[in-house]
Amino acid sequence: MSDFAMEAARLVEMLPEAEQSFAVAVIEKLVMAWDPDYTKLTEEEARHLEAAEKSGFLDERDIDWSQVGQ
Repeated sequence: MSDFAMEAARLVEMLPEAEQSFAVAVIEKLVMAWDPDYTKLTEEEARHLEAAEKSGFLDERDIDWSQVGQ
């Protein structure tokens, strides 16, 4: 977790429980406005995806599933 996210969590945790719920609801609305279908990648996720793509993994479409386990 980034330092910024940890600071945000620390600040939210300082609030009374009712206000914590409100803060989380606001954050959820911000995330949904930014990425309503959860398809965008964070910078960290993009780095992991790029590393995986360069690792030589196989796409499931390239596997003959009828031959697996034989």
